[in-house]
Amino acid sequence: MAITLNDGFKLPMVGLGVWRMEGKDIRDLIINSIKIGYRHFDCAADYGNEAEVGEALSEAFRIGLVKREDLFITTKLWNTDHGHVLEACKDSLKKLQLDYLDLYLIHFPVAIKHTGIGETGSPVDEDGVLDIDTTISLETTWHAMEDLVSKGLVRSIGISNYDIFLTRDCLAYSKVKPAVNQIETHPYFQRDCLVKFCQKHGICVTAHTPLGGATANTEWFGTVSCLDDPILKGLAEKYKKTVAQIVLRWGIQRNVVVIPKTSKFERLQENFQVFDFELAKEDMDLIKTVDRKYRTNQPARFWGIDLYA
Repeated sequence: MAITLNDGFKLPMVGLGVWRMEGKDIRDLIINSIKIGYRHFDCAADYGNEAEVGEALSEAFRIGLVKREDLFITTKLWNTDHGHVLEACKDSLKKLQLDYLDLYLIHFPVAIKHTGIGETGSPVDEDGVLDIDTTISLETTWHAMEDLVSKGLVRSIGISNYDIFLTRDCLAYSKVKPAVNQIETHPYFQRDCLVKFCQKHGICVTAHTPLGGATANTEWFGTVSCLDDPILKGLAEKYKKTVAQIVLRWGIQRNVVVIPKTSKFERLQENFQVFDFELAKEDMDLIKTVDRKYRTNQPARFWGIDLYA
């Protein structure tokens, strides 16, 4: 199952996110996920593992497990490289061992002090606050992203962590419309207005935290996951599925692409087995009632500034 983007390319509705995947585990995870049926992989320069992902993809191509044209590979421009879009993209392509990207996203709508191509830190000033670069506009960054399309380095371009207002601005100044807005959305943070706004204007929504962050965000940010919610547990029992499968299916039925992250083989299989059932309308409506407007991915803890305030 795939969504056709506004530029005609098809994005598989279930992908594998590689955030916080350890280098030593990536090879087996990528190979096994391809065998299961995954064709969509979501990467980022900031994840620090593009080279390991590239090795795994190269092996998959070499042994004939899959062809390059069968896969949809996404990666992202980090905040320190807004003024160096072309160089950053080429660096990611080199690490991923690819000739082109299917999708390149602006990871966050903020430019910060440049620290060197491939260096993906988050420099802070003497007060411990993110060192924001006020000389580079998001419009300038977007036009540089558009140039990547004309150069054939990238097929589709998009945005990530943009709210309604920033998305609206991007639509106003873009020559190539954003194909995707990748945002945090899950039952505890449903963001219906943003999702509907994007979809109304032909922008596909991808959920980068479709399970509410689970263990990863609990460890990093001290947040809680919707997977322990009693209503969702009740639906899992009703459909004889896991809570994660219920949550992913809910996302798909909102016409949202989901990219759950896991480092366990059994979870890889589980997360992909969401096409053999459908949630009834009353259960979709029931899930609406658990919305807490609760963000679990909170980089402000490291940046000393809340960009969402």
